[in-house]
Amino acid sequence: MPQTQRNIAIIGSGLVGSLLAVYLKKRGHSVTVFDRRPDIRTVHFSGRSINLAMSNRGWKALRKVGLENEIQKIAIPLDKRAMHVNDRPVYFQKYGKEGEAIWSISRGILNRRMIDLAENAGVRFRFEEKVWDVDLPEAKIYTGETEKGEWKEYQYDLIFGCDGAFSRVRHKMQRRSRFDYSQDFIDVGYKELTIPPNADGSHKFDKNSFHIWPRGRFMLIAMPNLDGSFTCTLFLPFEGDVSFENLKTEKDAKTFFETYFPNVRKEIENLTKDFFENPTSAMVTMKCYPWSYWNKVALVGDSAHAIVPFYGQGMNAGFEDIYELDALMEAHGDDWEAIFRNYQKNRKPNADAIAELSYRNFMEMSSKTADPMFLLQKKIEKHFAAKHPEKWIPVYSRVTFSDSPYADALTIGDQQEAIMQQIMQLPNIEAIWDSKEVEQQLLSLLG
Repeated sequence: MPQTQRNIAIIGSGLVGSLLAVYLKKRGHSVTVFDRRPDIRTVHFSGRSINLAMSNRGWKALRKVGLENEIQKIAIPLDKRAMHVNDRPVYFQKYGKEGEAIWSISRGILNRRMIDLAENAGVRFRFEEKVWDVDLPEAKIYTGETEKGEWKEYQYDLIFGCDGAFSRVRHKMQRRSRFDYSQDFIDVGYKELTIPPNADGSHKFDKNSFHIWPRGRFMLIAMPNLDGSFTCTLFLPFEGDVSFENLKTEKDAKTFFETYFPNVRKEIENLTKDFFENPTSAMVTMKCYPWSYWNKVALVGDSAHAIVPFYGQGMNAGFEDIYELDALMEAHGDDWEAIFRNYQKNRKPNADAIAELSYRNFMEMSSKTADPMFLLQKKIEKHFAAKHPEKWIPVYSRVTFSDSPYADALTIGDQQEAIMQQIMQLPNIEAIWDSKEVEQQLLSLLG
């Protein structure tokens, strides 16, 4: 259904804000994006990002506005995990079926590209212009140099808050009656590190793998970049025996890397330098409701549902918000109240589900991926799924390689886990894991 042109403001020029701008522009709206930060295309990107893992949901949203091919040029497909456990050689775990992969993309490079593409589509960007206040009923925003200084007023028909976990737009909505809000920080922080390319520009590890060094309470991950380097992220508790607070000197950091990550020993000088240059960042799960105000204002992406990054779904979930919003615009035309009402009702259960799945995946990646019984369980699931694809889709595949609702992935994943716990109790399971008996038992438990 066509829409009447509206004058729309988007707060936040990140990935979700710039993609939403492209979508709205395609529907004929006039779009201005505000961001308090400088234009990311003009600044050196600082170490505060985790490389992104684009999966099905993200590609689907990009495809709908013709950007998929453009973005694939700056991405590397990863079809497996590479597990680095200290007492054995590196081993690989395929993610999905043949041809299924997640794609590694540098957040900075992608964000710059998305802003270029939005500008090319006719979107206006106003960088270094901080929004201090939002008049929700009137859809007005107020910007200025400082909170106490002089403000400039802008009038819009609609406002979208795409300004992240600590959203100014949501902060204004929180002051309204009956607005639910919670935030939950985990006691693990992260720090970005870099492994440079070999002298000839090639990658030091397999370039089509997502590399994980699982160490129980902490872990290191690495994702490849086009220039031959890897962006690494160290996840470590803030406090405790092995923690950020206990790594005070270069000697401490060096000893830490030598002890726990011996196969990156050659990179230690570099990692130690990054360790003290780059900030330590916190991770939060943020939930709220409602996500909209009348037919005037809506929250999209992290401003509505920030999650921890352990499923690689933060950006994908935000892009899926936009895809769903667009389908509702198609269905409801100019009835923005219906668009927003259905958007939040449809998306909220899925946002809560991926928040839960992301938190659980941290436990899985950091400790269970090195546990032989866990690995055997995954092997049994994979073997069974290959034989009965219509009866068993692993939860990881549901989240990453499909666009079925996150809420379904959580519910079905819990049912599958309960079944697998029974299977793992079978006597001598290590020897009979791929037998007809186990297959029959699984089929009968599935009913």
